[in-house]
Amino acid sequence: MDPMTIGLVAMVAVLVLLAMRVPIAFALAGVASVGTFLVYATRTGGWTPDRALNPTSSVVFSNFFDLVHSYDLSMVPLFVALGNIAFYAGITTRIYDAAAVWLRQLPGGVAMASVLGCGGFSAISGSSIACASTMGRICVPEMLRMGYDPRLATSSVAVGGTLGSLIPPSVLFILYGIFTETSIAQLFLAGILPGLLSLAGMLLVIAWWVARDPKAAPAGEAGTASRMDAAIAAWPALMLFVVIVGGIYGGIFTATEAAAVSVVLTTLIGFAQRRLTLEILWRAIRESLVQTAAIFLIAGAAKIFVSFVALTGMAGAVVGMVSDAQLSFAMLMLVVVVIYIVLGMFLDPIGIMVLTLPFMVPLVEGYGLNLIWFGVIVVKLLEIGLITPPVGLNVFVVSNVTKNVGIDKIFAGVSRFLVIDVLVLVLLILFPIISLLIPGSM
Repeated sequence: MDPMTIGLVAMVAVLVLLAMRVPIAFALAGVASVGTFLVYATRTGGWTPDRALNPTSSVVFSNFFDLVHSYDLSMVPLFVALGNIAFYAGITTRIYDAAAVWLRQLPGGVAMASVLGCGGFSAISGSSIACASTMGRICVPEMLRMGYDPRLATSSVAVGGTLGSLIPPSVLFILYGIFTETSIAQLFLAGILPGLLSLAGMLLVIAWWVARDPKAAPAGEAGTASRMDAAIAAWPALMLFVVIVGGIYGGIFTATEAAAVSVVLTTLIGFAQRRLTLEILWRAIRESLVQTAAIFLIAGAAKIFVSFVALTGMAGAVVGMVSDAQLSFAMLMLVVVVIYIVLGMFLDPIGIMVLTLPFMVPLVEGYGLNLIWFGVIVVKLLEIGLITPPVGLNVFVVSNVTKNVGIDKIFAGVSRFLVIDVLVLVLLILFPIISLLIPGSM
């Protein structure tokens, strides 16, 4: 069996295992290890398993070891801890609290505040699913109590939660930077304008929805909280965003250093405001350790799988086929979009990224395209995948935390936001300057 055939069978096996909900790390590492063994065992034309054991174990363990000891990967536990500590300190939800006070009396104002709150949450936590889960518990019940259309109430949070993929810090950008060997700091900065553009589009959809159907979002009653007090209370979240983005842009910090400084500041603020105790801090750290271990396992398994793909020569064959087809830039991007949209209907973002990057990166480099810009396109497509049926993870997360709104209603609401997401995607493809303006000015 030639390496190419082994590689194709392995790809099918991974897709089947992921469809069966086998954990990503086990599916990738298991298939890649077996595939690597078969490649080495059949390399001489016969069957020599005794010659395959040592090189297979070397490939598996050395790749996992090298990745776990990567300096860039050290920012993952820091940013995960930042998100958890900020959540327990009550920092991540204050953007929503402030926006809700300012916008409550407007038609659709609480839905807009939910999207803004998701943007603020994302700017600290970097996790779309955590954002959707937390904001779903806070925002959706309040909107339903006020008489909002359940489709608008739930879909605004499900869609707003996807901002965690684009607005820095983003775990997806970190993993993309590690596997493509591109600057994670530049990826963070490249996601700012696309993230803000996506946020503005979501607010526009809410305004359009309410204008067409005023009953979908009745104006709320005036709150008792002072607008100025609510705005001032949000200062820790704004400060952390400035520290991360401003520090990286100004060359004061690396991305890892920005994460470390932000963790220290968040902890100090939490204790100073008496929202953190040693017991709560330990709970946040314990949750961060569990989440980090899962990410490390996935990243290590992905590294093994990438090495296996390179060993089979599949990536080079795909690049050769596309080169022979002489696809135009428009056709190439259409193929990329279709692949990611289809995979996004069934797989989670990290799984999609791991499966596609070994093929996409050589392809993009062959066309002379910028990898930072392409990283934004990939993450935007993964963001869209979080809300596309039948397996929109954010939709299911919001459904689980709200209980009384069906999946069909949430997807019905999300469909209106998908139109603006596709429009933003087209703008990012046609005008790379949107992504590259800020990192290019460093």
